[in-house]
Amino acid sequence: MSIRHAPSWGLPSCRWRSGLAALALAGLGTAQAATLSLDQALALARGNLDVSIAGRAAAAAQADIAAADHAPAPQLSAKLSQIDLQNGIGPGNLLADKRIDKGVGLDWTWERGDKRGLRTEAARRAAAAAESDLEEVRNQQVLASYSAFFDLLAAQGRQAQLVAIELSAQQTAETARARMKAGDVAMQDADRAVIEVERARIDVESAQLDLRRARGVLGQLIGREAEAATLEASADWPAGPPPEAAGPLEPLIDSRADVRAATDRVRAAEAALQGAQAQRRSDITWGASLDHYPGTSTRQVELRLSMPLAFGYHFEGEIGRAQAQLDAARDALDKTRRSARTELERLQAELAIAALRAQRFDRDIVPRSRSVAERAELAYTKGALPLTDLLDARRTLRAVLLDAWTTRAGLAKAVGAWQLRSRGAP
Repeated sequence: MSIRHAPSWGLPSCRWRSGLAALALAGLGTAQAATLSLDQALALARGNLDVSIAGRAAAAAQADIAAADHAPAPQLSAKLSQIDLQNGIGPGNLLADKRIDKGVGLDWTWERGDKRGLRTEAARRAAAAAESDLEEVRNQQVLASYSAFFDLLAAQGRQAQLVAIELSAQQTAETARARMKAGDVAMQDADRAVIEVERARIDVESAQLDLRRARGVLGQLIGREAEAATLEASADWPAGPPPEAAGPLEPLIDSRADVRAATDRVRAAEAALQGAQAQRRSDITWGASLDHYPGTSTRQVELRLSMPLAFGYHFEGEIGRAQAQLDAARDALDKTRRSARTELERLQAELAIAALRAQRFDRDIVPRSRSVAERAELAYTKGALPLTDLLDARRTLRAVLLDAWTTRAGLAKAVGAWQLRSRGAP
């Protein structure tokens, strides 16, 4: 990402520079500011609680693979039969002498139709989808933190501009009062200057509230709620659209985490459908037991084989449900791909428009507005311009500067959104 320093969008006088210094001191307050870089914010966002929850789900899906990839366990059985309640079972030891048919057996089910392999494949695909979901959640959290970071950076810049405007308005009011005492300006102009100071002070208070909100949003996203009130963003502004923003979209769509997750869910549903169809092949249970019956034989062997018989029902319900789930997964994949294309096309357009707007502010609107304000300041100092015109020039510059900060933040967020949604979280 190519970057450059933020342009100087303040008034040229030393009063603005002193305003920025005053803001820096006021921003610290009684607590030391927690300076945060963009890389630090994104690193914290990659491990926040939402990502942790998605990671638990992915770990559970991985455990499902182990649960699916095993054959049915053998069944150990023991029995007592041929107990004669009429004539009794005779004297002696229970296991060796009494007339009771005793037996120990072992049964094992042979799964036919590759049920185990299909069950395991479905679990593997579901786990892969969960991993892609984890990546998608991480991308979303990084994107939200990226946007919140530059919202905070812009809020800091806007507050700096408004504090400087307030200081400049205070000095203008003082000058107007001095000139009123000397008879150079009317009391009405001096009152207007005081009103402008009050308006500037209200703007500063609103900017402080916006700054507090921006800090709170970023603090929650990166898990720093306790120190959110002292967060200070420190970064350069992105210079413009990256070169790859104009490339083809199809490779970007296929590589997105949400599309990969939807694709894996289709494959998992396909394996589940094949598993449902495999139930038509009945499993066979093999068994053997060793019997002991005193007086007859102490080494009798029993061999068993059993399998379910389907009469009139061939798992149509299970197969129908699996088919419906496969169709739903395919529809979800199609919807996800369409949404991905729409989002990338929108991000491309937003990035191009944001870059054009930022360029216009940098090269034309801000320099021209600043030049007008400079000339108005000079003319008013020499008594060649009424106070009303000076205030109008300052209000115009104020509006332009605040719009410029918003535009710069919009470009930064558009660059980040494009790069994160087209390439994934770094």
